Amino acid sequence: MTGLTADQTVVIIGAGQAGGTCGMELHKKGFEGRILIVADEDYIPYKRPPLSKTYFAGEASLESLYVMQQAKLDAAGIECMTGVRVDSIDRDNKALALSSGETLNYDKLVITTGSRARPLPVDGADRPNVFMLRNIADVDAIRERCGEGKRIVIIGGGFIGLEAAAVAVKLGMKVTVLEGLERVLARVTAPYTSEFYEKVHRDAGVDLRTGAAVTGLEGDPEVTHVVLGDGSKIEADLVVIGIGIVPNVELAEAAGLKVDNGIVIDDHCRSSDPDIYAAGDCANHHDHFYGRRMRLESVQNAMDQARTAADNLMGIEAVYDAQPWFWSDQYDLKLQMVGISQGYDDAVVRGNPDEKSFSVFYLKDGAIIAMDAISRPKDFMMSKKLIAERVQPDKEALADENVELKSFLPAAE
Repeated sequence: MTGLTADQTVVIIGAGQAGGTCGMELHKKGFEGRILIVADEDYIPYKRPPLSKTYFAGEASLESLYVMQQAKLDAAGIECMTGVRVDSIDRDNKALALSSGETLNYDKLVITTGSRARPLPVDGADRPNVFMLRNIADVDAIRERCGEGKRIVIIGGGFIGLEAAAVAVKLGMKVTVLEGLERVLARVTAPYTSEFYEKVHRDAGVDLRTGAAVTGLEGDPEVTHVVLGDGSKIEADLVVIGIGIVPNVELAEAAGLKVDNGIVIDDHCRSSDPDIYAAGDCANHHDHFYGRRMRLESVQNAMDQARTAADNLMGIEAVYDAQPWFWSDQYDLKLQMVGISQGYDDAVVRGNPDEKSFSVFYLKDGAIIAMDAISRPKDFMMSKKLIAERVQPDKEALADENVELKSFLPAAE
């Protein structure tokens, strides 16, 4: 492979963890040309996971969100254009049209545009006290409305919604969580884990309702009530919507790149154009372990794909084959997940949920394909090995805490 030369320019569109990581990795690997990150927000590359956790709670500063501080960017020679949007990509001329009216040329392009919050398609969702929770500006606006005794209605029982609910409880607010499906975290966990987290939130005072269809938001000029499909209404001082995300692929699609639930990339994180790479929430890759294409929404995926893209840009042949993992902090509990549980046909519980410390192993055709660990970091770390080795354990032994997990490995470690 031929790597970059010192007279070339790499432009990175997007200033999340994928964009920031890719820029720093290029610098670390010795690229002496121009690295330019274009951000449509007014911030240098920053981390999103703390937004619904410590930043919302007021426990993390703005500066702590940055992937790297401005001084480090300056020292690395990485330029950031903030508050500027890329309107179009001219692949023939390798040029970007910017919202400022400028044109920016590139030799290699990396698209890390991430994703945006999925809007709630009901009347009233555009009211000033209705918020998404996706970026710094969103959380700053939400925090201005929060306070002891305020009524917050959170629509969506996924990670974002439940994390925000845990923070709102801590802030002394009256919290309602509405989930349209029959259980929370339904897309990513087994019923056992869902039931545990539902109990945790209800015990904390959250009015958590599943199978709750939101049909409207009443009030003018601000929402005062959330209307449900059964006709009931819930009082609200503010509403937070967390019903999933939409990958930002419109720019790539308009440029003629192959898009299918994300920008389609190969094992080296290259798009259908060999001079354009993609990484993070907006990218769709082939996972060799699970044998299918997928688009992952995780920090691990964003950073590992960014590193893979940087390697290949530098002429270092690298394949993206990282094991997916995720985490969520709610109250004093840490949920750590490894692997993709979709398609599992059996589940084994290890530990006691009454003690708020247990693991759920997902099996398919007898082999472990994923696991959830609630406040069990050792199980989480060992499960990475069990999954990679496609271990087929005895289920009774797997559930027995007296049997060490490492004993299931082909050669006990």
